[in-house]
Amino acid sequence: MDSHLKETRITSSLAYDGHFLKVQRDAVRLPDGKETSREYIKHPGAVVILPLFEDGTVLLERQYRYPLERVFIEYPAGKIDAGEDHLSCAKRELHEETGYTASEWQHVCTIHNAIAYSDEHLELYLARGLVAGERKLDDGEFLDVFRAPLTDMLEWVREGKVTDVKTVIGTFWLEKIVSGNWQLPE
Repeated sequence: MDSHLKETRITSSLAYDGHFLKVQRDAVRLPDGKETSREYIKHPGAVVILPLFEDGTVLLERQYRYPLERVFIEYPAGKIDAGEDHLSCAKRELHEETGYTASEWQHVCTIHNAIAYSDEHLELYLARGLVAGERKLDDGEFLDVFRAPLTDMLEWVREGKVTDVKTVIGTFWLEKIVSGNWQLPE
């Protein structure tokens, strides 16, 4: 049905091989037969955890993000290691970054946050039955953990205080889940 939109890879090369990110440069054939190039970031994928307490508050982080030179409010998240199960990664990241564990986990959705220039995907998980513990931050990882009402998060999104795409989308999902408007698959 969409074959008239497909671009076909002719050649592919690694333009940049960094510690974390890789940049791919491909020559492609367009649907009209012309050739062009595409550059995009190769990313292993990540998980995002939406930690929801019984009282309706959510667990959040404040973390400095170097590219934009400021602190962002975010849900716990982290990169999926090679061969790592997505749910296992979510459990690991929640514990490492916040110290919390959860007794209930549900996959919410998959999002592609930068489709024009990256193959990154984010797997969102709802975590309930939260129990506090000791966190185990990675070397070089600095962040604050705090709780806030979901209503505050919605207001911060509306006001532009929360702009991180995974956190904005996660907040909208939580609003629908908590209100009972959207049911997650069992």
